[in-house]
Amino acid sequence: MKVLSKVEQKKVELSLEQVPREGRLGYRRWLRFRRNRRGYFSLLLFGLFFTLSLGAELLSNDVPILIVYNGELYFPLVREYPETVFGGDFETEADYKDPYILERIEGGGNRAFFPLNRHSFNTINLAIDGPVPSPPSRENILGTDDRGRDVLARLLYGFRLSVLFGFALTLVGTLVGIITGAIQGFFGGRTDLLFQRFIEVWSAMPELYLLIIFASIFKPSVFLLLALLSLFSWMGLSDYVRAEFLKGRNMEYVKAARALGVSNITIMVRHLLPNGMTPVITFLPFRMSASILALTSLDFLGLGVPPSTPSLGELLSQGKANIDAWWLSLSTFVLLVGTLVLLIFIGEALRETFDPRKN
Repeated sequence: MKVLSKVEQKKVELSLEQVPREGRLGYRRWLRFRRNRRGYFSLLLFGLFFTLSLGAELLSNDVPILIVYNGELYFPLVREYPETVFGGDFETEADYKDPYILERIEGGGNRAFFPLNRHSFNTINLAIDGPVPSPPSRENILGTDDRGRDVLARLLYGFRLSVLFGFALTLVGTLVGIITGAIQGFFGGRTDLLFQRFIEVWSAMPELYLLIIFASIFKPSVFLLLALLSLFSWMGLSDYVRAEFLKGRNMEYVKAARALGVSNITIMVRHLLPNGMTPVITFLPFRMSASILALTSLDFLGLGVPPSTPSLGELLSQGKANIDAWWLSLSTFVLLVGTLVLLIFIGEALRETFDPRKN
């Protein structure tokens, strides 16, 4: 770990004097995190990629962002317009891939502003001359999949879905893990014993078989998959929270709070929980990477999201089925591995930041 010089230490001391006393610990941890350049730049890169993916419709879409037609402004991303508005013949929604409609829109001084990549995740390129999957070209930078859909668009939308799913699953698993671990550790005794026996039985349930059974009964969806995985994602974290609460429940300040008549909930939330958040925060990036990998694995096996949904696992499955289409496997592999590596670097930096042995 980098050792600060005397000048840098003086700057830190001066900056700490401007921070309120209750926020100095968090500020010191932030400075310690920033000194870990690998974790800090990984956080910046991951934040940049995730922010760009949130605006996927503005970066990759077959619908114009803005149309200037006869002096009026139209926003097809927000509202659907019939093609008669742009000089077409039918009252149906305008097909902005149709050369006839494009000629009407872009003729006579009118303008249509398209995204950088003029394909959405479900856009089928009907102008491909050869068989699909087709290799990278000027029209499709990363090629197409086995249905003629743009790989770059599906990677962009699939990355957003995977990260949002990872966030949701991590949030639900963390909340449930904190609650169950806190109850076990604080009350102990018979409560802890019953919870431990329940966790032993529940962890022995065949998770993959349950997913196969529910996938055959119910219509597959992201929310169904999130609910099923949330049933098992909380058990790993609850053990760490339980250990922290077991250690802190016999501390002097907890006994003093009980003697003063402070309620159990107040003691758990205000006194024990802040001291037990260190393992929770340090494990968040690792849990998120595991959630993304779980979604990708289930999609690869055909047990995840519906087929039309953009998914990294589906692209990997197509790459397996089409070995000669190297662009499918290579692009998805690079994106998935890069995402997991960034999250692991962030998690390592957080672990060093919250390590009490590090100065």
